[in-house]
Amino acid sequence: MTDEKRTSTDQPEATSTGQGKTADGGTPPKPPEPADDLVTTHHTLHTPDGDLTYSATTGRIVLRQEVTKDEKYDGRKAKAEVSITYYTLDPSTGSGQAEADVTQRPVTFAFNGGPGSSSVWLHLGVLGPRRVDSGDVGDLTAPPYGLIDNPETLLRVSDLVFIDPVSTGFSRATEGEQAKPFHGFTGDIESVGEIIRLWTSRNDRWMSPKFLIGESYGGTRGAGLAEYLQTRFGMFLNGVMLVAPALNMEALFDGEHSNLPHPLFLPLYAATAHYHGLLGDRTLDDVVAEARDFADTYASVLARGARVPDDERAAAVAKIASLTGLSEDYVDRANLRLEHTRVYAELLRARRLVTGRLDTRFTGPADHYIHEQMPYDPFLTATAGPYTAALHHYLRGELGYEHDAIYEVLSRHVHPWSYKEFEGKAVDVADRLATAMILNPHLQVHIAMGRYDGGVPVEAIEYSLDQMAIPASYRERIETRVYPAGHMMYIHPESRVAQSADLADFVRRASNR
Repeated sequence: MTDEKRTSTDQPEATSTGQGKTADGGTPPKPPEPADDLVTTHHTLHTPDGDLTYSATTGRIVLRQEVTKDEKYDGRKAKAEVSITYYTLDPSTGSGQAEADVTQRPVTFAFNGGPGSSSVWLHLGVLGPRRVDSGDVGDLTAPPYGLIDNPETLLRVSDLVFIDPVSTGFSRATEGEQAKPFHGFTGDIESVGEIIRLWTSRNDRWMSPKFLIGESYGGTRGAGLAEYLQTRFGMFLNGVMLVAPALNMEALFDGEHSNLPHPLFLPLYAATAHYHGLLGDRTLDDVVAEARDFADTYASVLARGARVPDDERAAAVAKIASLTGLSEDYVDRANLRLEHTRVYAELLRARRLVTGRLDTRFTGPADHYIHEQMPYDPFLTATAGPYTAALHHYLRGELGYEHDAIYEVLSRHVHPWSYKEFEGKAVDVADRLATAMILNPHLQVHIAMGRYDGGVPVEAIEYSLDQMAIPASYRERIETRVYPAGHMMYIHPESRVAQSADLADFVRRASNR
């Protein structure tokens, strides 16, 4: 294996007198301009369809922005250094997967969400040529975990570009610059969009089929980017893949005077209760269907509030309790409004367990058992260690990139996140996805959802899609898939294999090649 490294030349340091002068009376030189520091390595992956010979490039690229000072153009100034890892199939691959003209090959830009998450989850969970061996609920891998080949990688059908937004991964604002402008809806979309434009231009990929894939808040970002890339740069995409996308925040959080989330979470609560053996011998499909059927009645009861007759309210309490595994007393005391982090603390309280939020199949003990809300997410504690260890080994040990900064897997430094663009209204990006589809009649959309996703439930996503103001015929360009797992459905081995096949099939069909 051959490693190719590109590094900037070291600059000598001048000694300052503290008065803006060097020791010999001269003016100190300006610090060197930030430069890309990328490392390229070459690899071969054995798959059932043949060998994939590919190049992996990782490091940081400089993000520059055009600056105007005193109404005069002041050039493109370095504002941030963004960590990125990308994979391109070599033309000499023995699998026949790469064409002589690289522009014929699709490219997919990938990112996770948070806000504050790096791209490690999609990168090492399902898309990349290597994946973490983390195990699944009930069969977790012990430290130090493992990193194994991923023969189902999306690299089989598309080159891959993983982006860590500013303040995640190794991405940072440049020295003397503020990170705050990147920590908000618009600043985030503009910076990630610029990275996509830069990579596409530098690698001559404007004529390639282009895709986005984003998970969770990455779905929020992805929907916004689909519109932004078209309207700002004229970059029209072939497809957008959204994994557990947070499209409408009002549908996900128990906002003041909003009854919207409760009926949308009910099928998820029913599925969770079924998984943990609280609903007898009924099938999963049966309890989910019953919860979906009752959702409209549930919404009506909540909307009428004090006008609901006592007997109708009591019937609703009993129905909700029977579907969720919660006691009628609890449902009654909650006034039928079941805030999700409280449910995950309450559901298995008698077993002295809390369930996961992002994957309600997971459980864990609490430090005591009178918590009103879940004290932590057992799913995150089960997955953070394997993904973090694998990422650090992978970048240094296999991709040859050395950096001493903390790789921010889930960064706290992006908060508070700015949603100033949505002041006075719910954060909802479904309309931006709709606009992108209207402007681009060829844009295809793939939505992946997890039945046990307690953060972004299936029905909340479906609700957001149903509200999109697009012609009925356009809905044929939106496909959805539901997997028997949680937010990161690829943690579940069978779901990962199925999802990998679904994503590859989508890229092939949407590439028009």
